Amino acid sequence: MTGAAVPGPDGRPRCPWGLSTEDYVRYHDEEWGRPVHGDDALFERLCLEAFQSGLSWLTILRRREGFRRAFDDFAIAAVAEFTDTDRDRLLADTGIIRNRAKIDACLANARVLAGWEPGELDALIWSFAPDPASRPAPRTLADVPAVTPESTALSKELKKAGVRFVGPTTAYALMQACGLVDDHLTDCVARGGAVV
Repeated sequence: MTGAAVPGPDGRPRCPWGLSTEDYVRYHDEEWGRPVHGDDALFERLCLEAFQSGLSWLTILRRREGFRRAFDDFAIAAVAEFTDTDRDRLLADTGIIRNRAKIDACLANARVLAGWEPGELDALIWSFAPDPASRPAPRTLADVPAVTPESTALSKELKKAGVRFVGPTTAYALMQACGLVDDHLTDCVARGGAVV
């Protein structure tokens, strides 16, 4: 069956996308699909998903520490205070993706989110988590959608609030990465929890 779970380095079945590099195995096993809470943590994921648009996630994953250094660990309050000098620094930083539109979106989003109440971003994003019983676990990669009604609604709500660079596909990638949905395949060892 194409796209079904395949044996990983320890012989246990995993989602095929999570096996191409050690970085992916670790991310797949320990992080992807695990619940993420906290405004700053979710802001980081929003930014990284936006930077990933049009690129391989591995490119972002391997530069994640560079992104964290460049964006003050994605503390919303700190990034909201970034100046034009900080923007120029980011555009010259080889440790991140130096895409002007994506950098500008992250800075603008921080300014928007800095005006929100603590926990408001977390509550908004998680309010779009579907009931886990509402859809069956995917058996193959072909069963994993790129967009859902929930991701479309989340995207619209974030855009309405002034958040940029978060279309329905990016919103769904965020939902997958942050555990709002569990898209590990049915037979994947990581389905329902981190691999131990």
